Amino acid sequence: MTLTNIVYLRMKKNANFPNLCEIFLKDIAYVSTADTSLKKKLENTPIYRLTKKDKNLVVIDSFLLIEHLTKSYEDVEIQLVGPNQSIVRVISSKKTNSVFLVACVWLVLFIGTAMTIMNFHYDVSMQEVQQKLHLLLTGEENEFPLWIQIPYSIGLGLGTILFFNHWFNKRFNEEPSPLEVEIFNYQQDLDNYLSHKENSLNVREPSN
Repeated sequence: MTLTNIVYLRMKKNANFPNLCEIFLKDIAYVSTADTSLKKKLENTPIYRLTKKDKNLVVIDSFLLIEHLTKSYEDVEIQLVGPNQSIVRVISSKKTNSVFLVACVWLVLFIGTAMTIMNFHYDVSMQEVQQKLHLLLTGEENEFPLWIQIPYSIGLGLGTILFFNHWFNKRFNEEPSPLEVEIFNYQQDLDNYLSHKENSLNVREPSN
């Protein structure tokens, strides 16, 4: 009677690879077992080879992975922990960003942000509010109460920086910013969609 080795697999949710390369088990999953030599063999087991037909995305399902491994290693019992699929993204060679393109994007974002802030202040009549606040506090009318407007403008900028928790590459604390949370939620939804839509098990036609 042969002793069955229990192997724990945890699929990596996302993995990036160059085009037309061979994918090994260690590239898309974490392997844990008491037998270190078996672990090395499993990690270096070829799983998939990327081709031009794959384009830029492949979903490797844990069911197909376990089926492949149990055929190659009959004395192994595989237990899956964590995600059921690994999304493989094919990354082409990176191109250097054009300074002109970056400057154009920055300019468009700057103008759009400025227009948004100005339109908001126009809608709520911010200048009139500041003029009335100046009148209440000093008893005098002033068309441009700079002692209110300047601190307000500085506070608006500082508040935005604190809200997004970033000053260029510097982070003020470990909490994610609202923008990072939204990007994370979007990525989660996108991964769930791809895991279902691009999974070969889900698109197979039933056999007659």
